[in-house]
Amino acid sequence: MSLGIDLSPSTKQCNFDCLYCELAPSATVSSQKETVEVSQIINELKSHLNDNIDVITLTANGEPTLYPHLDKLIDEINKIKGDTETLILTNSATLVDEKVFKSLLKLDQVKLSLDAVSQDVFKRIDRPHNNIDIKQVAQKVVDFSKAYKGKLYIEILFVYGLNDTKEEIAKLNEVLLQLNVTRVDLGTIDRPPAYPVSGISYKELHNAAMLFDSSLPIHIASRIHAEPNNSSYDNEEILNTLDKRPLTMDDINLLFDEDSKKRLETLIKEDKIVKKTVGNLEFFILHVNEKRKRIK
Repeated sequence: MSLGIDLSPSTKQCNFDCLYCELAPSATVSSQKETVEVSQIINELKSHLNDNIDVITLTANGEPTLYPHLDKLIDEINKIKGDTETLILTNSATLVDEKVFKSLLKLDQVKLSLDAVSQDVFKRIDRPHNNIDIKQVAQKVVDFSKAYKGKLYIEILFVYGLNDTKEEIAKLNEVLLQLNVTRVDLGTIDRPPAYPVSGISYKELHNAAMLFDSSLPIHIASRIHAEPNNSSYDNEEILNTLDKRPLTMDDINLLFDEDSKKRLETLIKEDKIVKKTVGNLEFFILHVNEKRKRIK
């Protein structure tokens, strides 16, 4: 159960103008012109915070790290949050600002977007404000992952014909392998976008997931384009698939037919496949892989 705090409630204020944004297109900015006082946010938070809230999510009509009083706000939230965790959803670009970098270290969970690492692809998808260099941003994502002690999530949103190529995925994979990360979420467009672009299908997402290194905690987050494939997998194919990419039960329901699911259950009983929880998601993984990762 998430309680969201919108740090730009009156208007969109963002350093990106992403093709896939659910908000209307708008000119990019490097800072917020319209802001809300920290005291107002804290007073409203106090009136809504209760034991049923699992996480306080800092977000915005735009980019929340552009909020000029972010460091003070995080400090004030930490004073009153109790056992509730804090989370921010950010496009990663402001990690190049040392003040923002240090502020995010104080949060329990951080979710960073990284749609591309090639400057040309990045500019086409995320349409960033002037002088944002994705190579610098990607390096700061790596640096942050090494310094951060909380739960770090990476989100990659695929746009058809842009960042879904084998070449761009290979470059993303290279960066991801340098990170200390809890989970990598792969998604696609599932709401009406700001510009006339399309998402990719669940099957294409699954194929993209298979291109990433099998050591990465990849999770397919998008379900809107999910068409059941329900193919037949024999025991060897099930083991080979899970060796390359751990799957959730949602993935299995979309990919396996009923007989294949029964074979999966048998493999679990034979202790060839085990369940592993990453974040709050349960994955099926080869037992030999689990033992290998424990040794590492």
